[in-house]
Amino acid sequence: MNATMNTAQRFATQGLDRRRFLLAAVACTGAIRAAQAIPTSARYSVFASGLRFPESPIPMRDGSVLLVEVGRGTLTRITQNGAAEVVATVGGGPNGAAIGPDGACYICNNGGFRWHEADGHLFPAGQAADYHGGRIERVDLTTGAVSVLYSQIEGRPLSAPNDLVFDGHGGFWFTDYGQSREHDQDHGGLYYARIDGSMIRQVVYPLTGPNGIALAADGKTVFVALTEPRLVFGYSIDGEGHIARGTGLFPGRVVASLGGLEFFDSMTIDADGNFLIATVVDGGIVTISPAGRRIRHLSLPDPITTSIRLGGLRRREAFITLGTTGRLLRMPWPTAGHAPQYEA
Repeated sequence: MNATMNTAQRFATQGLDRRRFLLAAVACTGAIRAAQAIPTSARYSVFASGLRFPESPIPMRDGSVLLVEVGRGTLTRITQNGAAEVVATVGGGPNGAAIGPDGACYICNNGGFRWHEADGHLFPAGQAADYHGGRIERVDLTTGAVSVLYSQIEGRPLSAPNDLVFDGHGGFWFTDYGQSREHDQDHGGLYYARIDGSMIRQVVYPLTGPNGIALAADGKTVFVALTEPRLVFGYSIDGEGHIARGTGLFPGRVVASLGGLEFFDSMTIDADGNFLIATVVDGGIVTISPAGRRIRHLSLPDPITTSIRLGGLRRREAFITLGTTGRLLRMPWPTAGHAPQYEA
């Protein structure tokens, strides 16, 4: 592992952009070879396969699972027998998804990536050639109709909206990761918006790689996972779309900080207040206590484990997406899930 870390650090100091660095680190760990097959285990099973970089699973009341396929540009439903059905083609790069108070599905669309394929694995590799900005979209789950809710804020285009979470006001907090290009990277940020298109607000800017987002059970704190810094920030909420600024240099507080190659992706919170974060390079799910202590890391056979959501019976089933190998896993989970505001 030390040799792997040294090699990864060497790549990181050669001026490579973040996605090239991640590809190099993945190759160093041998994770591509390890990801060829799911190990035989009663712990988890493959619920669906053949997907194009899936993310943001949403367990539904009828036993199906909604998710986005970032590399296919679709919102997809996985039926109870594991079949994939396209609900809507949105194009670009649908990244995060959540059910809103009106029953529609809201999507953070990053605008699209270039893709790199190696040995049957699919990797994002920077901004797409046909990228025209990011956006927030609404999908009618009955008709499949897609509408763009927001594509800019205060005249400035959204860069790469990543993930979102609804609150009790019926609005949503979302992260914008920032697109990556050959020689530069957009700043990211934390934002808030309403579903009727009447308001979008910049809350914290700039941030480095804001990715996963979650709300505390009492709705009083919004948490943001920063990918490469491997930090979780907590921001105290003092009104609709507003946070308490405090007296320090930064408006939030560091809830958790990890080292190593567990880069953070999407995040959820269980009923005990633990953070469950999908990790990249050292692919899997890391569990972090409310006090910021690393409890465990569940290693999974994909270097880019993109997201986890708890649902099913008593919300004790985990639905986990594996990006590069295009699979949705299903497994029992030791703790119950914290139900999102408008989901089953």
